[in-house]
Amino acid sequence: MSVLQAMTWLGEQPDVLFLGQSVAYSGAKTYSSLEGVPREKRLEMPVAEALQLGISLGLSLEGLVPISIFPRINFLLCATDQLVNHLDKLPLFSDYQPKVIIRTTIGGKFPLDAGPQHTGDYTEAIFRMLETVKVVTCAEEDDALKIYQEAYQGSGSTLVVEK
Repeated sequence: MSVLQAMTWLGEQPDVLFLGQSVAYSGAKTYSSLEGVPREKRLEMPVAEALQLGISLGLSLEGLVPISIFPRINFLLCATDQLVNHLDKLPLFSDYQPKVIIRTTIGGKFPLDAGPQHTGDYTEAIFRMLETVKVVTCAEEDDALKIYQEAYQGSGSTLVVEK
């Protein structure tokens, strides 16, 4: 099943909200994967990655399941403090298990090379920094629905890296 189908399925869940850049307005490739998601479930964010992940954590504290979309993993690096020191560590010093699904991609080099600031693969480095947030790689389009369903239905937060 495709990423489009996975996002549509997530959009049908009553407690899910999508946020990030190019979720309400086009501009990144991820935008087209949200065409099955109702507009009222999309919150467009400015280019302020740490703010975005902090808001995502806050939404999870309120009982929502945010799908926090970072069009490239390079951009997620700007939110590393929120990811490593807050979202990941909260379950270690409290009884709260936040559920945030972080969606990101590895930028392509073909047919157009997006350049070194957009094509890094930091999956392994991020994995090594995390203790409670699951890191899952989605290398095949057909695996997307299953991966995102497991992230939603499971406990805790998940970082899904689409390759």
